[in-house]
Amino acid sequence: MGVKGKLIASVEVKCGGHLIHDIFHTNTHHISNISPGKVHKFDIDEGETVKIGSIVSWKYNDDGNDKICKQVIEAVDHQNKSITWKVIGGDLLELYNSFTMISSHDHQWTTWTFVYEKKTENTPEPLVFLGYALHVTRDIEGHLLK
Repeated sequence: MGVKGKLIASVEVKCGGHLIHDIFHTNTHHISNISPGKVHKFDIDEGETVKIGSIVSWKYNDDGNDKICKQVIEAVDHQNKSITWKVIGGDLLELYNSFTMISSHDHQWTTWTFVYEKKTENTPEPLVFLGYALHVTRDIEGHLLK
C-alpha cells in the first residue's frame, strides 16, 4: 500500500466560478481550443455528456511531455458546482495507485483537489500537475473575459 496524499489549490477567477464550471461540465470539448498548448484533445468515450458514469479521455501536454488521461465521472454536483473525476487509465497511473481530481467552483474561486495514493514513498507529489490544472483554469478565465 502506497502513501496517500491530498493537495488543494484555489485560484481567484474574475469571470465567476460558475462560468468555469459550465466549461468543464457542458463545453469540455472546447478546452482544447481555449488552451491548445496544454490540452490537445478531449473525448467522451462512453456517455453523451460529462455526467455520472461517463468515461472521458484527455490528450494533453504537461511539463513538455505528451500524456493521456482516462477518467470516469464519479460525481457532478450542480448546486456546489463541482465535478469528481477518477483516473482509470493513462500516465498518472504509472506513478499513482489511485488518483481522483475534484474541480469545484464558487462565485470568485476555482478549487482543485487531488486525492491520490503514491505507488512508492519516492513518488513525487503531483505539484507539476496541480500547476497544470491551475494554468488551464487561467486559460479558460482569459477566454471567458474576452
